[in-house]
Amino acid sequence: MLQYLHVKNLALIDEIEVEFGRGLNILTGETGAGKSIILGSVGLALGGRYTKDILREGTRYGLVELTFSVENKRQTEQLRALDIYPEEGFVTLQRRLMEGRSVSKINGETVQMATLKEVSAILIDIHGQHEHQSLLYKKNHLQIVDAFAGKEAGERKQKVADAYQEYKAKVKELKEASTDEAERAKELAFLHFEVDEIEQADLKLHEDEDLEALYKRMSNGKKIAESITEAYHYTGEGNDSASEGLGRALRALAEVADVDAHAAQLYEQLTDVDNLLNDFNHELAEYNKSCDFSDEEFYETEKRLNEINHLKTKYGNSLEEIQAYREKQEKRIEILENFDTYLQNLSETCQKLENLYLKEAGKLSAYRKKQAVILEQKIQEGLEDLNFEQVQFKIHFSERKDYAKDGIDDIEFQISLNQGQPVKPLAEVASGGELSRIMLAIKAVMADQDEIETLIFDEIDVGISGRTAQKVSEKMALIGREHQVICITHLAQIAAMADHHYLIEKSTQDAVTRTKIYPLSEEASVMELARILGGAKITDTVIQSAKEMKHLAKQTK
Repeated sequence: MLQYLHVKNLALIDEIEVEFGRGLNILTGETGAGKSIILGSVGLALGGRYTKDILREGTRYGLVELTFSVENKRQTEQLRALDIYPEEGFVTLQRRLMEGRSVSKINGETVQMATLKEVSAILIDIHGQHEHQSLLYKKNHLQIVDAFAGKEAGERKQKVADAYQEYKAKVKELKEASTDEAERAKELAFLHFEVDEIEQADLKLHEDEDLEALYKRMSNGKKIAESITEAYHYTGEGNDSASEGLGRALRALAEVADVDAHAAQLYEQLTDVDNLLNDFNHELAEYNKSCDFSDEEFYETEKRLNEINHLKTKYGNSLEEIQAYREKQEKRIEILENFDTYLQNLSETCQKLENLYLKEAGKLSAYRKKQAVILEQKIQEGLEDLNFEQVQFKIHFSERKDYAKDGIDDIEFQISLNQGQPVKPLAEVASGGELSRIMLAIKAVMADQDEIETLIFDEIDVGISGRTAQKVSEKMALIGREHQVICITHLAQIAAMADHHYLIEKSTQDAVTRTKIYPLSEEASVMELARILGGAKITDTVIQSAKEMKHLAKQTK
């Protein structure tokens, strides 16, 4: 669960720290006090987008830090799969926001945004102020069903997506292959020209590297020959050469090698040096001969190198790439020369891949329908808990007109809100307040399915009042028994159910406006309920009503 929130330098927030508890955490305050800023900061910590004007005036950076206690075994395993390990049972997400960039950390280690979002999805689910409007779009209904269906549905979807990609690739190949005979003849002639050009070059492996080295040596042949001749003069020929000097030294040591053991050792060492120098001089002389090039040899080398470089500009940057290009074109030639057979095989392959796609999509559809029956019943029960007394909720399946990577199902949530009325699409019959309650019912079901520990609701009470508001508050309290719930509300019925009640307040001091958050005691919570109920003037009667509301809420829980 979300145990600790620390926010610094964001909008009206100078710096706040708040510790949340288990169960239902309620945040209340006057309109404009900054309630949504506080929950919005949680969204920023989880990887939400931001603009520089979110930073508090005059500051260089903003900071949001969330600390979660992780006790759920499944969550721990999911985090470990991402290489995230709770430290003493806690995971801390931190995001430092600056102009144009941000830095995200998990347990003090910098992470990519993708990792931050994956970890966030495991730990927390946020219901924004307008998220219920997403229910107006059918594509989101499919996502909800698949999310409920869980891991097995994900594996089946991957098989469908793989089959779809294979099928689409072959269909594209078939369409591109459907050219007329004149076009094929033109392409075939050009392919033969390219292959013949490469074959006639008779390329040898590493030939280009050898030629480049030889050409370089030829280009610098005069300088190389002069340097080698000079080196040989000093080491191998002439009275003053190293070889002549070593010969004299050897003759001198030979005279005493027989009478002194140490002199004999020195004689042997010098003999080895003389042998090495003789080998060196021999190799130097041979290399000197190889540097003697004729103009014709230079011309042939340059011509061959130009030919290879010309092929590289057309077919690849290396001899390996050129040969690979030739093989590719030869395969295309084989296709074009046996085009009818190729076309028939391609058409048969397309049919097989289409059948495979439909088979996998059919399996996915059957599994979805099985899970949808369970989800449908759970949402129906949840809606009844939220004062939809005559509700009928259905998940309608139809087949898509075209193939898609997520299957052949077209799913739509349908509802009837009054007895005797047929079910219709949500978008046609549900108001904003009704959509908000429907989303609450769905969120409650999904939280149980996914084992998400923390749920955040930003003004889930939009468009509701009276008995319905009481039902929503009871549902929130019920969810709070199994999950941590953090909720912003304007309704006393919901606030009265709080296990932990926080007041968000805006104040101005020294011409500076700040938003603060405070945990409320039992007595202070009653007074805040009275403020919500009574508005500007709080009478004894209003306070008594607030106390009674709090008492009734405890009995309900």
